[in-house]
Amino acid sequence: MKFTSIMMLAMAVASAVATGSCNESAPTDRDTASSAYERKDVAALTALADQGDAKAQFTLGVRYVTGQGVPQDYATAASWLRKAADQGNAAAQSCLGFMYAGGKGVAQDSAAAVSWYRRAADQGNVSAQYNLGLMYTNGQGVAQDYAAAASWLRKAAEQGYADAQTMLGTMYLEGKGVAQDDAAAASWWRKAADQGHAKAQSKLGTMYFLGRGVAQDYATAASWFRKAADQGDGDAQSKLGSMYFLGRGVAQDYVQAHKWLNLGAAGGQDDSKLRDLIATLMTPDQIAEAQRLASEWKKK
Repeated sequence: MKFTSIMMLAMAVASAVATGSCNESAPTDRDTASSAYERKDVAALTALADQGDAKAQFTLGVRYVTGQGVPQDYATAASWLRKAADQGNAAAQSCLGFMYAGGKGVAQDSAAAVSWYRRAADQGNVSAQYNLGLMYTNGQGVAQDYAAAASWLRKAAEQGYADAQTMLGTMYLEGKGVAQDDAAAASWWRKAADQGHAKAQSKLGTMYFLGRGVAQDYATAASWFRKAADQGDGDAQSKLGSMYFLGRGVAQDYVQAHKWLNLGAAGGQDDSKLRDLIATLMTPDQIAEAQRLASEWKKK
């Protein structure tokens, strides 16, 4: 997985923080350390890190990545993360994998990224397990191996990581690394969808629309499409627009159809032919209303 911008790296670290792999709040026995962590005291953290405190080293590494309380400096971040990682800190190992994957503060090296991800993944780090699964899926730093990818994704999915659940569902749908199984795909997508994962919600909606792995149910399909569409998923917006045009799962409504197809187009879905067809069935006032609704939605 390549991160080609500062924003992508920041998002990766933010994801690691959210999943606990970059957790700055783990307990410590020492009052001085606890106080330093609570106060986010860079000077005190640096002193602790210089004494070999792995958590302080990791915390400083994250702060240098994000530029919180210190100038953003990827090289310094990587240096502190490596010190913590060398002591076996799984969160630091996972974050250092991000650094190697993106070439931030270190030379880009997919094999090194895999190595650090693996060390963290073997300790149960969910973010590292997920990213190691992606590396096997894409053949980056390792030979492409869908079975190994599915194995690591499953470990993360079983810990409740929605991105991994979504990816594992796709592997079941396509029969990559696992036996093809529509019901299993729908099951994993449901787990992620219930956590609010937009892509999983859209995929689950498609399964209900087609009756794959679940009983065909247009109303349920429309419900899942709406949840994803409300989060800005272009594919779900387009599909919801189509359902309003067809009157499946929802009452037929050309204004709503045009609105959602407009939004889907803005999200990268090319449904211009269907949208233009619907426009021929609408009055000018209806078209204007659909455009107004789409514009208001974008302002949310």
